[in-house]
Amino acid sequence: MRELPGQLKTGKGDGRRGKGAPDPEQLFEGAGPLVARLRAESPFISGAAMMTRARQILEELGEAQQIAVINAHPRIGENAERVRAQSAASFKEQGYDRDDTPSDALARLARLNEEYERKFGFRFVVFVNGRPKAALIPVLEARLTRSRAEELQTAIADIVAIAEDRLRQET
Repeated sequence: MRELPGQLKTGKGDGRRGKGAPDPEQLFEGAGPLVARLRAESPFISGAAMMTRARQILEELGEAQQIAVINAHPRIGENAERVRAQSAASFKEQGYDRDDTPSDALARLARLNEEYERKFGFRFVVFVNGRPKAALIPVLEARLTRSRAEELQTAIADIVAIAEDRLRQET
């Protein structure tokens, strides 16, 4: 095993976390290929060290694995109970606990999500950052005009931004 800056020297990863390192499953929605690699390389000395390694892993993953990481995230505007069942963190971040999104906005998001997934082959992921779902409609519409390569990179960057925000909230 190679040593990385900020990582504790260990033998084969045993899935345990270093002191202060959060659970990658919670930060990354259980995104299989990424979480599996992070667990195999743990324990990390800190959450920041784990995030550094996560960025490296995301760059190393093939496209199919990157898409699996992206698709681990719930859809924006998805049925509240589905989101809650999939991710308590996303449920809160998307504002379902305080939601007053009009049904026409939810219907519009559902149509745009379908269009996005047909065009790009993966889910629309955005760092919500407290914005109401209706405010994400123009973001999704604008992103539909971009290339697949741009969207893949943006989705990966937003996944990292979401995880970093979750990490800040844990500390």
